[in-house]
Amino acid sequence: MKTFAAAIALATATTIALPATTAIAQEAPATPDWVETSNAYTQKVIAMQAQFFPTGASSAGYEQYDGLVNDMSADRDARYIAAAKALIAEFEAAKATETNPYVLQDLDILIGSLKQDIEGIELGNKYMLDFSQVPQGMFGNIGQLLSDQTAEHRRAKALELLQRYTGTWPDTEPMTELAKRRFEASRGEGKMGPYVVEVEESIGKIPTFVAGIRDLFGKYEIEGADEALDAMEAQLTDYGEWTRSTVIPASRDSARLPEELYALSLKQVGIDMAPRESMQQARRGFYELRAQMEALAPQIAEKYGWEETDMASVMANLKKLSVPNDEIEEFYRGVNRELEARIRENEIVSLPDTELQMRVASQAESAAQPAPHMRPPRLIGNTGEQGTFVLTVGNPTAGPDDRYDDFNFPAASWTLSAHEARPGHEMQFAALVEQGVSLARMLYAFNSVNVEGWALYAEAEMLPHEPIEGQFIALQFRLLRAARAFLDPSLNLGLMTRDEAERVLREEALFSPGMTKQELDRYEFRMPGQAGSYYYGYRKLIDLRVETELALGADFNEKAFNDFLLSQGIIPLELIAKAVREEFIPSQRSGG
Repeated sequence: MKTFAAAIALATATTIALPATTAIAQEAPATPDWVETSNAYTQKVIAMQAQFFPTGASSAGYEQYDGLVNDMSADRDARYIAAAKALIAEFEAAKATETNPYVLQDLDILIGSLKQDIEGIELGNKYMLDFSQVPQGMFGNIGQLLSDQTAEHRRAKALELLQRYTGTWPDTEPMTELAKRRFEASRGEGKMGPYVVEVEESIGKIPTFVAGIRDLFGKYEIEGADEALDAMEAQLTDYGEWTRSTVIPASRDSARLPEELYALSLKQVGIDMAPRESMQQARRGFYELRAQMEALAPQIAEKYGWEETDMASVMANLKKLSVPNDEIEEFYRGVNRELEARIRENEIVSLPDTELQMRVASQAESAAQPAPHMRPPRLIGNTGEQGTFVLTVGNPTAGPDDRYDDFNFPAASWTLSAHEARPGHEMQFAALVEQGVSLARMLYAFNSVNVEGWALYAEAEMLPHEPIEGQFIALQFRLLRAARAFLDPSLNLGLMTRDEAERVLREEALFSPGMTKQELDRYEFRMPGQAGSYYYGYRKLIDLRVETELALGADFNEKAFNDFLLSQGIIPLELIAKAVREEFIPSQRSGG
């Protein structure tokens, strides 16, 4: 289901009875009346969802849910659907009396999100066995509390969370046993198990997550955790054995989902175009981007004095210029500073006064999410916490043949930093916290098309200001986003085999075996449908950019336009386009 926590876990990879007065209401007394009205509706959804998924509420910043675990009872889904339907009926009735257009938009956002939740639960129960990757979930939720981004006074609650997970807290049961029961209760005629490759990989990662959780409790000096940590290790080890003996025999050999479930995945990430039409556009873009890379390759070879001038040879030579792991964080910090200087020099967008936060990922973080990513800041009740650019330098659980060398050489640092840091995700989340938009827009309008569309657009904004080899890799990663937009649906609609998709990524897009495996796993079972959102959102934003340039002519100002986009928060791109046409363009015309 698409609760707000599932959305903000952006992706990162990953799902509120609030008091009548909340942090939002207390912190923003000057909030416009319509926002206060909207927030009152949204808090009803948050309160409902917190009863079922308190870890999501905690990760978003609601401290009263720190230390609580999610509802795993047998009747959870039925109770959630009933509660969601009651809110939908209430909000539909409210639309008949509310007159403010923004409140009406927010009610539609909430209704749409709840309807997607219901559809997701019903389709999941119709088609799928309920298998939970408990070890990764435990690591992720404990890591939300035991983090430099989390206020120190909240971290002690990680012990209660661990104790509840392990059943060492009074009147609780181990999460592993609850997950086993839900799996058994979900069995039924014609249902599909999880994809066997995903299940096998989840078992292999258990020791990494166990070590990662122990490391977190040690790093933050949380005392009194020994009993629960020992119980955790025993329980997760047993869960791995149970998974091997019980879940793998029930797993499916093909990653392909039923078309109804895949269509829902596309809707949830914000793609509203028919898959085959989107694939056609992406294939054309792939051809054009590849041609641009081929044109740049000889120029890079000349710059470095290399004899081979073809695209593949130039890529291989660039990757040979690798940065050692113990130097890579400082190297990226230097690139980030250079990007900021060029943003100021060329007046691309207004930069925040704060210093960018970044670090290299731990082993367990890299196992949970091998790709570099932005870890969002606390969205609710934020007291200055910033997002953090988390740089991974490999996949610790990959096999010896799955080397991973796509981010640890200088040419790759430019576009990766632009995407994850500034002016990409980091500024996007900072603006979201600072603007004080309604809760509905902050938490429920969020989807991958909105978020990743901006980050890929940010890459494009910086491309002309990067060295030629940085431009080459920027084009390679845009090529990847175009490839995703036709490979993901091709695999999920049965139009292409995994081997055929692998050939495109390895031989045409020139990515490493480790990166290629991660990409294919993403399309097939980690996040089916999500990968196409980058290119789809990017195309919508550049179309809006050109439309605005044509409308304003000499009055167009790049910095003003980009600042305006960020000021809108992470709302559906259709609403941003409406604001550009009705507010930004008239305000920018000479004499306007």
